[in-house]
Amino acid sequence: MSLTLQQRLNKRSRTRIGRERINWWATSILGICALAVVVPLFVTISMAFKSAKQAVDGKAFSLPKPFSVEGFTAAWDLVNFPRAFTISLVITLVAVLGAVLVASMASYAIHRNWNRRFYRFSFYYLLGAMFLPFPVLALSQVKLTGIFGLDNPAGVAILHVMFGLSFNVLLFTSFLRGLPGELEESARIDGASNWTTYWRIIFPLLAPMSATVAIFAFLSSWNDFMMPSLIISQQADQTLPVVQQLFQTQFSNNYHVSFASYLMAMAPSVVAYLFTQRWVMSGLTQGAVKS
Repeated sequence: MSLTLQQRLNKRSRTRIGRERINWWATSILGICALAVVVPLFVTISMAFKSAKQAVDGKAFSLPKPFSVEGFTAAWDLVNFPRAFTISLVITLVAVLGAVLVASMASYAIHRNWNRRFYRFSFYYLLGAMFLPFPVLALSQVKLTGIFGLDNPAGVAILHVMFGLSFNVLLFTSFLRGLPGELEESARIDGASNWTTYWRIIFPLLAPMSATVAIFAFLSSWNDFMMPSLIISQQADQTLPVVQQLFQTQFSNNYHVSFASYLMAMAPSVVAYLFTQRWVMSGLTQGAVKS
């Protein structure tokens, strides 16, 4: 009996300590932030699957009865969704591949030649470029892309890679500083060239940070509106966010079409993040704790 009573006391003590450690302020803030995301998402999904009659009844939080896909079919035809989706996808894939390859190569060169003044200056130059967003340089970029014939999706993809280079180099460089230098030394002793060392040893070790850079580049490129709208001269070659804005007036009273179009546009980025979030968190934490 005494042992049982002691066990109960220990259990109550542990429960009391666990309750005392709960930060209810932080929990409340996280709950509010979660609602700020979940509630609009619920309204978007609910409105997208409603019919035209249900969408105008003013009940945004009611479930569709019955479920209807007429909003999706109308949005598919109205904005020429397959073409706009393909253009956005190609630009995003080029931006992601370019961000990972260009930034990792530049970071490896800077990290390996850190004692040379030119490479240190290049690193600080890139860090300074982080404070120059695209809106500040929009006019000059529009002029330059027009001169070189890059006022098209290819020019947008190149600009996405270049404007994300500063932040990506910072991430890769901080991660490379945590890798043991003995790996490169052993490769050089075995006669491996710089190119072989990078591709066979360094680049595979950069996988967590590459995933982090890739998802950031994907979200930034896929959701970008300003750059394509200013750079691409032909309306037929515009990306999905721009096409949706161009046809916004035709969505004025067709709420189910609007929300269906928005849902189709944001679905790829949501799916991409859900499948890669563990690599993103892994890359960020490893790059943060290593020195």
